[in-house]
Amino acid sequence: MIIKTVAATLLAIATSSIFLLFSPTPKSFYHSLFISSSLSDNASISNHLHTLTRRPHVAGQEANAEAAAYVISIFTSSSIKTHIAPYPVALTYPVSRSLTLTPSPQEPQSQINFNLQQEIYDGDPFADVAHEVLPTFHAFAKSGTVTAPVVYVNYGSLEDYEVLKQMGVNVSGSIVLARYGKIYRGSIVQAAYEAGAVGVLVYTDRKDYGGGGGKGKWFPDGKWLPPSGVQVGSVYNGLGDPTTPGWASSEEGERLSDDEVEKAGDVPLIPSLPVSAADGETILRAIGGQVANDDWQGSEDAPTYRVGPGPGIVHLSYTGKQVIGTIENVIGVIEGTEEPDRFVILGNHRDAWTFGAVDPNSGTAALLEIAQRLGKLQKRRWKPRRTIVLCNWDAEEYGLIGSTEWVEENRQMLASRAIAYLNVDSAVYGPGFWASATPQLDELLKQATQQVQDPDNSSQTLYQSWVGSSSSPMINRLGSGESDFAAFVQHVGIPAADMAFGKGYPVYHSMYDDFIWMQKFGDPMFQRHVAVASLWGLVALWLADAEFLPFNYLSYALELQRHMKDLEDEHPDKNINLAPLFKSIEELKKAATKINSQREEIEQHKGWQFIGKNDHFKVRELNDRLMMAERAFTDQDGLLGRSWYKHLIYGPSKHDDYGSKSFPGIDEAIEKAKSLKTAESWKLVQHEVWRVARAVRHASQIINGELT
Repeated sequence: MIIKTVAATLLAIATSSIFLLFSPTPKSFYHSLFISSSLSDNASISNHLHTLTRRPHVAGQEANAEAAAYVISIFTSSSIKTHIAPYPVALTYPVSRSLTLTPSPQEPQSQINFNLQQEIYDGDPFADVAHEVLPTFHAFAKSGTVTAPVVYVNYGSLEDYEVLKQMGVNVSGSIVLARYGKIYRGSIVQAAYEAGAVGVLVYTDRKDYGGGGGKGKWFPDGKWLPPSGVQVGSVYNGLGDPTTPGWASSEEGERLSDDEVEKAGDVPLIPSLPVSAADGETILRAIGGQVANDDWQGSEDAPTYRVGPGPGIVHLSYTGKQVIGTIENVIGVIEGTEEPDRFVILGNHRDAWTFGAVDPNSGTAALLEIAQRLGKLQKRRWKPRRTIVLCNWDAEEYGLIGSTEWVEENRQMLASRAIAYLNVDSAVYGPGFWASATPQLDELLKQATQQVQDPDNSSQTLYQSWVGSSSSPMINRLGSGESDFAAFVQHVGIPAADMAFGKGYPVYHSMYDDFIWMQKFGDPMFQRHVAVASLWGLVALWLADAEFLPFNYLSYALELQRHMKDLEDEHPDKNINLAPLFKSIEELKKAATKINSQREEIEQHKGWQFIGKNDHFKVRELNDRLMMAERAFTDQDGLLGRSWYKHLIYGPSKHDDYGSKSFPGIDEAIEKAKSLKTAESWKLVQHEVWRVARAVRHASQIINGELT
């Protein structure tokens, strides 16, 4: 009996030794290697950015196809299976535009004709291709010619129009002059139209973009926007191809007519044009009337801003052309070995309004760095547990078109298989790390930043610089429509994150967003790019390789409680019963605590033993509950009047596509009820509360994994 016991022990030891000898390298080794200095390469990132930004590359044009070919070459050379997902979509380009100002109707001879040109700077290494920069325009702007007195409307928000109303200023029939800086330019044009304006000019004020007027130097001597610089961009208020709303664009597929697109309400119905700080200031000097409020004024050396209308009269003419052009999403796939039907998706867009050194190709360069590091890991026999998908989107600048068409085409597969979407638009604007996420990813981001070195201070981690003097870092939410996470979060309900260094930069969407600006002011040593690539890739690796998905819905429940408190504080109205929502959030909190305990129980049960088939099933089933819970926050009917937006917890502000709202349906219903002041409108508010409460309860049911 003793002999048999000894033999059995020796056999167990021998078996375990053989297992250890031939066991695969731990995934944690590869993760540490991924962020190590031996694999990171700031020189390579710099080279990627220089190559991508050699020419202006607007969606649908040859230079952008060349940039796509470069992305493909890096993916394929890194042993990543790559293909193009093309879509024929509506794109617009400028044909002609003109702008004249008559400062005084009594002196028509004093008319000023604006040349609308961005000036090439001395020593510009890209002067030879400057002619390829498109004339300044707004994508999807309405073609038309209008002549009218000018009214200054500050940043063009609804609140600004309310101020003008209180001042007794009538905007109807005027051309408004608004400055960039607070809300999305498409929302500026829409608000102007609703106020009765016949045209819109949007300029970059020196106070916001020019260094405050004399306090900062213009590019190339400083980081600030030169006086002739113009911020171009889209004024389309929807997402995806406007001719195929809700379905993917295809050669032979259904497509709306121009009239149908206009009736849908997402394209402007009055002409608009972006103008420079210099031109904007010239127009401001021709505006009389009441002096604008102090917070509407410009820099110290600027003229006194008045609101008008007139006496200056502007003649604005714009003609654009709309074409159905082919865009190219580049998709790279590293197939998972154990769960190939589960996708961890990384995305960045490639198209730019001009050279795009910050927006978006700092992010593209970081994506290519990740691809090369993953290629090096594969050479060392690493394979992901789950499939990793690298996406380089096209036509983001026009209205998130490339990513939206792809999500719409793959909606059902993504809804059943996507673990998370990790977005980086512009990786580097300047110093200072920030992140946004759906709340179940909060803890994952915090842990990952503790593993990455701060590029601006080698004595601390990225987490330490992110937290600063506070107790916990600020993590924003993903309700806006400002980047490619929108379709994933707001249309399908996929957990997501977005990250970058810096927030906003003076030469945004101008021809001065070039490699020299990045090299001198954005990231001279390209170490911030390295840090973004390390963090972005590490989060992806953890999501792809972890046995248990690193989601924490307790963070989500606590965040919803904070949103509820904000809702109560902002709208302390006795007409709203929030009890159903309070109760459902408590249920979510209990479900999140329960699934965390279940995960710990499975881990303890496994111990040091071999994992049995039953354990594999339990892990997979628990992960599926974690993956699918976010989907429950969506509703098939979507937001009222904006049915494409399905997410009931996070969505864009109705009056600012760049603004993120919590409980957007409730917020909009309250705004409407306060305006209408009817019992029926307050009943609709209560209905929206119930809708959100049901969605949260459905999420709890999925996390619990039990039928009622």
